[in-house]
Amino acid sequence: MEKTVKIGGGQGFWGDSPDAAIEMVHSQELDYLAFDFLAELTMSIMQRQKLKNPKVGYARDFINIMEQIVETAYKKKTRVVTNAGGTNIKAAVEALEKVVKKKEIKGYKIGYVLGDDIMDQLPKLMEQGIPFINTDNGRKLEEIKDKILNVNVYHGHEPIEECLEKGADVVITGRSSDSALFMAPLKYAFGWEKDDYDNLARGIMVGHLLECGGQASGGNFDYDWRSVPQMDILGFPIAEVTKDSIVITKSQATGGLITEQTLKEQILYEVHDPANYIVPDVNVDISEVTLKEVGKNRVRVDHIKGKERPDQLKLCVGYHDGYKVETFLSFAWPDAYEKAKYAADILMKKMKRKNLVYKDMRIDYIGLNALHLDVANMREEHVKNVNEVILRIAIHTESKEEAQKIVPEVAPLQLNGPPGSSFFGGRAKVREVIGLWPTFIPRDAVKLESHILEVE
Repeated sequence: MEKTVKIGGGQGFWGDSPDAAIEMVHSQELDYLAFDFLAELTMSIMQRQKLKNPKVGYARDFINIMEQIVETAYKKKTRVVTNAGGTNIKAAVEALEKVVKKKEIKGYKIGYVLGDDIMDQLPKLMEQGIPFINTDNGRKLEEIKDKILNVNVYHGHEPIEECLEKGADVVITGRSSDSALFMAPLKYAFGWEKDDYDNLARGIMVGHLLECGGQASGGNFDYDWRSVPQMDILGFPIAEVTKDSIVITKSQATGGLITEQTLKEQILYEVHDPANYIVPDVNVDISEVTLKEVGKNRVRVDHIKGKERPDQLKLCVGYHDGYKVETFLSFAWPDAYEKAKYAADILMKKMKRKNLVYKDMRIDYIGLNALHLDVANMREEHVKNVNEVILRIAIHTESKEEAQKIVPEVAPLQLNGPPGSSFFGGRAKVREVIGLWPTFIPRDAVKLESHILEVE
């Protein structure tokens, strides 16, 4: 019989529902289950946590999920791959080791990857002349070198595959690329060569379709969200991969929907150029991709091509970028919008008298233009009789002292401003802003290591 590898997408982000992954492990015969927890901002948040407590800085949600699935996954030989290690991979490994010991699973192998965190190497690399140019604005990293919180490389499949070759039952990484979590098991299972670009691209697109969890199976479905059945028990996508085919499906016992349209929305997600979707492992071309429904909740994906991988890797630098205050005031009919505008005017006059110095400021009217921005219908006849409007004011400042200036002025507007105002969410607070510095690093400047911990 033709070899088929089944791999499930168990998580779309840090904080996603664990239900689909747990159901998948217990109801399906999966070869692999991959969990994607990370985003750029997530890494900086985890680093802040780690600086306060050296035992955290990883996705503790993953450990809670593993407590519920590790025994079944081990018995079924379902191997798990995840980037839940965040900025503290060793702490994540130690936490999982405790779970495995508690379950008395002897010989369980925890693979883990180190080397994506290059914070300590950064000064030397900068001395060697790597400028780490910000891809958004062209600035050099030297400008913020004293404000850096974390420095993490988006790496590819290689160290993950090495862990699998060493017999790992689970592989924990830090900032690997999302799709590499899925491609690595497929490359290992099928024995693809490193220059087999078309197959590598197929593996990446399996990852791309599965990495966002329920978004490929009817969640966040823009085309016809009303058609999605039982979204309260939404199933996450599963890929059935052979030498020549990819079929995306889900557990039939769950809600959700796998159709050409749900997958079209996901396949174009975050893709700027369909002919050149560049990831660490390969340059993917989906400009001629085809999707065909071959059964209920079963869609075949074909005509994916690949090209040689890039010479550089993406590097994400998180840094301290000042402070912010975000505050909300609600206003009810009649004249809700007029009242909200007047309240904003009061606050701005007060801030002018306080000589507020800010980097950025936003004034939005939730219910009218907070989402639609400049294309919102703000004509008088439209806004005159709205039931309610929430005034949102957010300021971004360089110093904490400047941000603090607006805080004591918000609550008094309930009695000292236009009628019918109330604020919610508690008293406004000054919060640190974490900025993102996207850049690149030469591939040969990154040294990744694969390790195995066997639980006795």
